[in-house]
This record gives sequence, structure tokens and C-alpha cells, in this order.
Amino acid sequence: MLFKKMSMELDVFVGNTTVLDEDVYQLWLDGQTVTDAVRIRIEAGALQECEANAEVLLSDTMDQFRTFQMCERLLQSPSKVANQLLFQIPPHRQTMLIERYYEFDSMFAREVLGKKLSKGTKKDLDDIGSKTGIVLKSCRRQFDNFKRVFKVVEELKGPLVENIQRHFLLSDVLARDYAAIVFFANSRFETGKRKLQYLSFQDFAFCAGQLISYWTVGAVDNVVENMDVDLEKEFLHDLKDLKVLVNDKDMLDQHKSLVCAQLRGKIKVFSEMEASFKNLSRALVNIASKLTHTKDVRDLFIDLVEKFIEPCRSDKWTIGDLRLFLTHYSSSVHTLEAFRRQVIWDRYMGVIKSCILKMYHD
Repeated sequence: MLFKKMSMELDVFVGNTTVLDEDVYQLWLDGQTVTDAVRIRIEAGALQECEANAEVLLSDTMDQFRTFQMCERLLQSPSKVANQLLFQIPPHRQTMLIERYYEFDSMFAREVLGKKLSKGTKKDLDDIGSKTGIVLKSCRRQFDNFKRVFKVVEELKGPLVENIQRHFLLSDVLARDYAAIVFFANSRFETGKRKLQYLSFQDFAFCAGQLISYWTVGAVDNVVENMDVDLEKEFLHDLKDLKVLVNDKDMLDQHKSLVCAQLRGKIKVFSEMEASFKNLSRALVNIASKLTHTKDVRDLFIDLVEKFIEPCRSDKWTIGDLRLFLTHYSSSVHTLEAFRRQVIWDRYMGVIKSCILKMYHD
């Protein structure tokens, strides 16, 4: 009887601390295949750097991709990373793995901002990937991360950013970006209209931070539930009282006179401002008075662009002109003796001023 000798080749790696290459990790996060990752590494000079051949580089890439895939389940519940025994990863590397896993492309976030984080939106990821040039696998990871964070924190008590940091161990900057995504998904702000396309994710994220800090229930009461996710209904209702500023002719004229006295000789578009003052004031006050309706809350940014920013842009206001106008427009109200709603006014206009200045690209 003849026995045929069988030989097998095995790649064996024995070690203590898990070896993680950050560049390979990024390729995995980007949704690259092993083949494409090897090609990218070769083009980046990995063969010369490691003094290895293509076969060794392929084996290393496959090994690292397997490690990342095994880690992924843990990364989806970041608190488990420190307590697991499968991989020996130093704390600073754990932080890197988690932070990078939850990082996202601003272009991708801009496409899904304000949309419902549901299966319906997930079906659009193919189109979003084609539009942004982001690999579909990466789009899915980013979308699933948005959805996961939203589900965990939407019902929690306490500040939104702190809840995200505590449950997902993210840096302050990244946690604030996720807070913006959660906040926009909850209130379903309109961000997709053509006139809003010039605004970046960071423009909207800044505005979300302002709204969270000053218009939510948590802005005035730090013991209630869902404090940073929902806008305070009582505050939105009280904004109707601001209508007196434009409905009372004497008050409107007095307000205009005060602002004009402050700005004469200080802005280049003084005559344009003087001519359009009443229309601009009505626009700002009317936006405030309608925020009791869900649809008008959703349309906040399109209303600011159409009713305030575009008229100023067509008159060629500079950002400096706008800053001076909004500063004096807001503060001069305090000298109107008949106006009794200064606290509500300041809370409203502080946010509106900050958002308009962020959204105004002159």
C-alpha cells in the first residue's frame, strides 16, 4: 500500500500584544477589499519600508483585516473593549480603535443629516456612496454607527454630549458631532433643499450646538428627561409674544430709529439696511412666532436662508455688516420701554444671530 505524503503550509503568528497597523486599520474602515488594500500599501511604499515581498504583505493584510473584523463586535459596544480577554490591546490603542471606528466622513453625514435613521434611508446608501465616492461598506458602517448612537441616547436623561461620551467613549469633538446628528434626526430639520446645499455638515453641526445649548429643556432645567434632544415647548410658545415688535407700528419705528442711529457711518450698506429694516425685522420675528408648529421647526434653516440671508446677500452685505447689524438689532430692544420680553428675546436672538453668521457665506 502506498501512502502519499501531504504537505501543508501554514502562516502562524504567535505574540502577546495584538499588533495593529493604523494605516491598514484605516483601509479596513474605508471599506477596501484585501486586494485593494495590498495595492494601496504597495503604492505607498510598504514593500521597501518593511523589506518584504508581496506575498508577505498580502498575508499581513489578511491577518490584520481578520483581527479588525473580530474586534468589530466589541467596537459596537465600546465599554466592552477594555474588559475583553481575546485581544491584549494597550489602553491608548483601545482609544484609537474606538475613536477611528466612530469617525465619519463629513460629506456622508451631510447627505443623511436630518433624515430618519431607518431602513428607508439605508436603502439610499448606494446612491450616497456613488455621489460622495465613499465605498458602500464604509457608508453602511457610518450609518449603522449613527443609528446605534441615536438608539442608545435618545431616551437617556442628562446632557446629550456627556451621554454620548459616557456610552461610546468618544472625544469631546466627535461626541459633539454625534450630538448634532442625533438632534437633527430627532427634530427632522430640513437640510436637503437646493438652497441649503451650500451649507456643510460643520455649518449645521455648529447650529445644532447652539440650539442644544439654549433652546432645549436642558438649557434651563438640568433634571428633566430627554433634556437635550427636544426643543422646549414652553419657550417656543412664548416666542409668539415677540410679534409685538413688528405689529406695533410705534415700536417698530422706534426700534428702526435706534438701530439706524447706531449704524450710520459704520456699515457700507446703510441705505440698503434702512430701506429693508422692516422686512428683515418681520422675517426674524415671524420665524420665531411660527416655531410652535412642527413643520415650521423643520423649516427653520430654509426660512432663515430665504427670508433673511438671501435678501442681505442680494444687497451685497459683508459678514462684518451683518455682524454689526445683528448685534445692534438685538441689543437695542433693551431700550424699548414698552417691550417686556427681553429674556425670551435674548434667548431667541442669541441663537439666531450665531446661526445666521455661520450660514452667511458672502
